[in-house]
Amino acid sequence: MKSFQALFIEKEADNTSLHFRETTLDNLPENEVTIEVHYSGINYKDGLAVLPDGKIVSEYPFIPGIDASGIVVESKSDRFQVGDEVIVTSYDFGVSYFGGYSEFIRVPAEWVVPLPDGLSLKEAMILGTAGFTAALSVDALEFSGVTPDAGKIAVSGATGGVGSLSSAILAKRGFSVVASSGKSDAKEFLETFGVTEVVPREAFQPEKVRALDKQLYAGAIDCVGGKPLAYLLTAVQYGGAVTTCGMSAGGKLDTTVFPFILRGIQLFGIDSVLCPMPKRERIWGRLATDFKLDNLESLATEVSFSELPEALHRVMNGGVTGRYLVKIK
Repeated sequence: MKSFQALFIEKEADNTSLHFRETTLDNLPENEVTIEVHYSGINYKDGLAVLPDGKIVSEYPFIPGIDASGIVVESKSDRFQVGDEVIVTSYDFGVSYFGGYSEFIRVPAEWVVPLPDGLSLKEAMILGTAGFTAALSVDALEFSGVTPDAGKIAVSGATGGVGSLSSAILAKRGFSVVASSGKSDAKEFLETFGVTEVVPREAFQPEKVRALDKQLYAGAIDCVGGKPLAYLLTAVQYGGAVTTCGMSAGGKLDTTVFPFILRGIQLFGIDSVLCPMPKRERIWGRLATDFKLDNLESLATEVSFSELPEALHRVMNGGVTGRYLVKIK
């Protein structure tokens, strides 16, 4: 096969750099499914991979990108045929295994999800890992028994990919969403997702977190960890639930057992990386049906493959609200 382009991270001394390089399938890892990539996305982890001290990439040169959607061009697996439309996220993809910022990828069959009916390749990557994580979070709240008539749902870090898509899916499901953000343009942006109330970041970070606070929310989706998560645990009403999936506000949780044993709340940890395939396919199915967002294409900024390096640096400089979609093909 003729050569194709991929974006490589290279490291020299204590500095990293990004370069488009011509490569061939012979330079990709040997595995069952070869895919022509049509779209990818940008996640916080992709931005970390670019940093010299991001603690994501361990061997260089490396192709990053933890998300990809495309069409199977070669398969040694009975699960997939040439021409199948598919999604690849999670596992070691784009972390310790060549990722999606490449015109072709080759991956293990057990990492590949058939594109569900109701989603296009483009829509799948507008969602990507962020949308999948958001859907896992909403699914967990619903599993816990939280319903729209139970009260408001709090979402921390709401202008990020997971937070904004969580807010949108919750609104789609009929929940009233109270979203927090520290960004000046948050209100207008979040209202397009159906958020009913936007509060400053400080609202979920009081100076002192009490053992139990006022019961303001039926549930919460925490995307940042740290003090906001500690507060939200105290502010969820009896029988409510909280999900957590991020740590940008800190990995330490300073809390007590009181919300759990006096209010009977539940705390769900959300992991998208090693989510079992049956559940993975079920959640992608929900993103194509009852979680499907009507205005999905308007919720992301599309960039070309050639614009990707600049966009990655913008992500790490905090200049991004919502999702970036990367058109590879």
